[in-house]
Amino acid sequence: MLLVDTNVLVDVLENDPQWADWSIGQLRAQAKVHRLAINPVIYSELSLAFSSIEALDKTIEGLGLTLVEVPRPALFLAGKAFVRYRRQGGSKKNVLADFFIGAHAAVSRYPLLTRDTRRYSSYFADVTLIAPDPTT
Repeated sequence: MLLVDTNVLVDVLENDPQWADWSIGQLRAQAKVHRLAINPVIYSELSLAFSSIEALDKTIEGLGLTLVEVPRPALFLAGKAFVRYRRQGGSKKNVLADFFIGAHAAVSRYPLLTRDTRRYSSYFADVTLIAPDPTT
């Protein structure tokens, strides 16, 4: 199982001029070796781009994504990591979702396909991140 971060899916859905090709390529490549998954947090973030639950569900199915629940230990870890983030001076703006996603990947030992590595690598060092090469 591989967890797919929201930003990768948005790249594909919005045909992002900079990132769509990379994201599509990674989804195709990773689907050959992993079951692709999202969790309720990613589902919720994606819902912002859809007018109905049916349209979102159809898109998720079309992308070959499985919706998996976040285990309780991951919810606990997300809270602890977020507290550490805040104590280190992190802002409250729109970041808690990343902690749920990172903690889910950590506890479930899922690799994470993402373009946003900074926070994940800082707070969930054991998570294998599949991300663009920072030197390109």
